[in-house]
Amino acid sequence: MATERRHVTYDLKRGNEVVYRGTTTDPDRRAQEHRQEGKQFTSLVLTSRRMTEAGAKRKEAEALNRYRRGHGGRNPRYNATDDG
Repeated sequence: MATERRHVTYDLKRGNEVVYRGTTTDPDRRAQEHRQEGKQFTSLVLTSRRMTEAGAKRKEAEALNRYRRGHGGRNPRYNATDDG
């Protein structure tokens, strides 16, 4: 049985600033949830094609590592943990 490829990675952006990096199976629903949580952003940008959950989590962690390397070790504004 093949593993389902339903997950994507995404960035929430406020202008050009990345304010959150995450994974989801439903970008529209997740954007609405972020708005309800009070996150301020102007766009949700997909950063991958559909992949397995494990692949998406790995890609998210790599993207957060790259972000921290370029931002003095800090996460994007709304990412509370180092692995998403």
